[in-house]
Amino acid sequence: MNRSSLVLPILFILVALGFSSAFIVDEREKALVLQFGQVKAVKEEPGIGFKIPLIQEVVRYDGRILGLPTQPIEVTPLDDRRLVVDAFARWRIVDLVEFREAVGAGGIDAAQTRLQRIMSPAIREVLGGVPSIRVLSEDRTVLMNQIRDLARRQALALGVDVIDVRLTRTDLPEQNLSATYGRMRAEREREAADEIARGNEAAQRVRAAADRTVVEVTSEARKQAEVIRGEADALRNAIYAEAFGRDPEFFAFTRSLTSYERALQTGGSSIVMQPDSEFFQYLRTDSAPEGTPRPVAPPPAADPAETTAPAVE
Repeated sequence: MNRSSLVLPILFILVALGFSSAFIVDEREKALVLQFGQVKAVKEEPGIGFKIPLIQEVVRYDGRILGLPTQPIEVTPLDDRRLVVDAFARWRIVDLVEFREAVGAGGIDAAQTRLQRIMSPAIREVLGGVPSIRVLSEDRTVLMNQIRDLARRQALALGVDVIDVRLTRTDLPEQNLSATYGRMRAEREREAADEIARGNEAAQRVRAAADRTVVEVTSEARKQAEVIRGEADALRNAIYAEAFGRDPEFFAFTRSLTSYERALQTGGSSIVMQPDSEFFQYLRTDSAPEGTPRPVAPPPAADPAETTAPAVE
């Protein structure tokens, strides 16, 4: 009875010791087995590990890639224009033993603080050796890689690897923004004035060419119009002359009608003349005024058969 009563507590203690001696490491973690502060085992692969209960302890660290946002710092490039810069670094633990020796019990938080002290001087050293225009440009890959390489060499002593560094902000200090914006505004206004001047010059050239083309086209059209008008007047005069030669009475009649049209146009004009004036002769009778030349019929052509030769004496 006494033995059976002791077996159960012993079994319970053995089971408890067995559970306390095993630990599980998942794929996101890395673990160290410590004994009185000294590293006794390293567990980097996921799975089950064992330790001595009550004597050894397990310290777990994040095995994933971690991020470190740096604090904003002021840097002075080669052209002495101060800039406010902050960056974002990605890092991970590569040597657990060296990491434990470097940061002690502080763990990830202590490592972040140490990396912050490494990143700030690296940023100042790299950006201080180039003009500010390179820092403010969009293509800053070379500068970021230089900062990463410099920080990586110093971070190896912590047992970590700096994978990547990105500059997240590069701005001017508040006291310099107004002056910088003023210079940028003046430069843009000067460029705009130059563009406006060039545009006005081009517009003047186009306008002058258009005016010259208008004058040339108008002159050519007027010349052609005068030629056509002259030819038309000549044809009209020829028709009038031919009509007058064929029928003088009809010519006088058409000229009288033209005179009626011009004299009787609306406009408030008054005409004073005698009722029996010859001006209205065609309105009173259908015959031509006295003295109007009559058409003369051409003499008939002589018949060749009736022509006789003169007698010969």
